[in-house]
Amino acid sequence: MYVCDQCGYESVQWIGKCPACGTWNSFKEFRVPVDSPAKKPAATLSPKSESQSRVIPLLSVAASEQLRIDTGDTELNRVLGGGVVPGSLILLGGDPGIGKSTLLLQLVLRLRHLKILYVSGEENENQIKLRADRLREANPELNSENCYILCETSLEKIYEHAGQLKPDLMVVDSVQAISSEQGDAFPGSPSQVRTCTVSLLRFAKETAIPIFLVGHITKDGSLAGPKILEHIVDAVLQFEGDRQYFYRVLRSLKNRFGSTDELGLYEMREGGLHVVSNPSELLLNKENEGMSGVSVASAIEGARSLLIETQALVSTAAYGTPQRSATGFDTRRLNMLLAVLEKKVFFKLAQKDVFLNIAGGLRVSDPAIDLSVIAAVLSSNADYPVAKSTCMAGEVGLSGEIRPVMRIAQRVAEAERQGFRRFILPQMNIRSFDTKKVKIELVPVSNVKDALRNLFGGER
Repeated sequence: MYVCDQCGYESVQWIGKCPACGTWNSFKEFRVPVDSPAKKPAATLSPKSESQSRVIPLLSVAASEQLRIDTGDTELNRVLGGGVVPGSLILLGGDPGIGKSTLLLQLVLRLRHLKILYVSGEENENQIKLRADRLREANPELNSENCYILCETSLEKIYEHAGQLKPDLMVVDSVQAISSEQGDAFPGSPSQVRTCTVSLLRFAKETAIPIFLVGHITKDGSLAGPKILEHIVDAVLQFEGDRQYFYRVLRSLKNRFGSTDELGLYEMREGGLHVVSNPSELLLNKENEGMSGVSVASAIEGARSLLIETQALVSTAAYGTPQRSATGFDTRRLNMLLAVLEKKVFFKLAQKDVFLNIAGGLRVSDPAIDLSVIAAVLSSNADYPVAKSTCMAGEVGLSGEIRPVMRIAQRVAEAERQGFRRFILPQMNIRSFDTKKVKIELVPVSNVKDALRNLFGGER
């Protein structure tokens, strides 16, 4: 059987273009077992055997605020929009070994007032017990006695145990490890993943039991399985971070019950994951005085303001074609900013290698760090440091103008709280800003030339 890895469309022969989603070269070959079990009707997969559906007018529906389950984790609550909604299906993805199972195990051990069923299809009871003991040694508050472990890969048996236990919350680790008798393919195939996810969604809605579902990712960083998997679930959380660094980022890619702009920050320690209460202090290097190619930007991620360190290295191209490389920043936007410097400020960078790095392994998409990127590049090119007491925020346009950014008051307040004395901001933003309420020096700029003049002539 040939299955499309984007939408799950099945065909008995290989097809270049999927007739369902239109994706080219997406069909993968899967071997169907000869002695596949007979398919059971979908009704047997959930507690309710009969559907009590009815058509009602929208105006007659009584709207009520759903009570969310407090996870006891401020960062996870932030990303979920205030807590876990009963009956929701939440998909958690991330690189192998990034800490997905550790995060969920800490969650179930922290919720002492709830009965939780932890289903593992990849580990046995002893492995889970060893990790739980290690977490308890460093965190004495993780002492829940209502956590039950089930090591099973059959979806039908999982339902059977869940019906007997009647948990308040379930964790399934992972969706690629379980299989249903409804599917003929092996566990982890697109058809099995789709079948199990749809069944778990129905089970969660009918029983009002929230379910955390762990998913694997592919080599390019997307969730494994058909793309329709992300459309089925209620929320998609991505756990990111470089294993060479000690902190992790939890992002919300989809959330039917909250915002997708929030993110949570954790620090990976020997005793598990710990919430980062002051991320700006963690991301900044206090010992960069006198170093060229370093600047500090105030970025907005979700509802919080972060001060991040932008690092750049400019050197003469060793080969014929100069290199352009960016870590944590869009490479195409870096090329655009370099073109603005060439055209509007007359800095010759065409024959030089430019390397850009967002310190700490963060991936930032806020356009307000454009000004910081330009400052770091020119600082490295001239080998002249930016004033260590200066922070900045501003979007750079194609004509070299500094465009206004949103929530400037929050950015300035965070920079002032971290001890910075100067803040460079767009000219348009200062018009609606009350300068009497801040002690930090505000330097408005209207274009790139004006910004560079203030950056490299300020207090050192």
